[in-house]
Amino acid sequence: MGCAVMLVGMMALQGMAQAGFDEYGYNTRARVFVGTGESWAMGKLGLTHEQAEAYMGDYAHDRLVMKWNAEWDRGNAEGWSNPPYAAWCTNQWNGMSGLEWQGGVTEGSGETWHYKNIWIGPQGLPDGTQLPDGGYIIWGQFEVVMSHGTFDGEHMWDALAKPAGLVRPSISK
Repeated sequence: MGCAVMLVGMMALQGMAQAGFDEYGYNTRARVFVGTGESWAMGKLGLTHEQAEAYMGDYAHDRLVMKWNAEWDRGNAEGWSNPPYAAWCTNQWNGMSGLEWQGGVTEGSGETWHYKNIWIGPQGLPDGTQLPDGGYIIWGQFEVVMSHGTFDGEHMWDALAKPAGLVRPSISK
């Protein structure tokens, strides 16, 4: 009986480990990433530590929290080819202090940024195009509905759409 309980306990622990965060900071079951710019590049792009640090530059050690919904996963899985999508993601960068890969505190970029992005469908407009509601186009078919942060100690807004919510009522599911 003791061996059976131990085996069941070990299987439960394995399941919990698989459902938690990976070494880079992704928890795909919870749809959240908590890591650094560097660990994002390692996990998402498959870069080595050195490559990721070079790729991210000044932002490599900034702390990063990303969240997304099931529609974002569906869109990625389908290549965004089966609309509509009520997809959203948020990104929060914090470079006020940084983290080194595998521990240790270091300097960050000194910047902080918070973004809210939603799917709006292909617009045929270049990235950065301002939209009438106050947002702007990114990645061809997404809108940044909120973007603000600090740079050089000064707070600024890049975008604040109206409404700035994560789902447009016309495509919500």
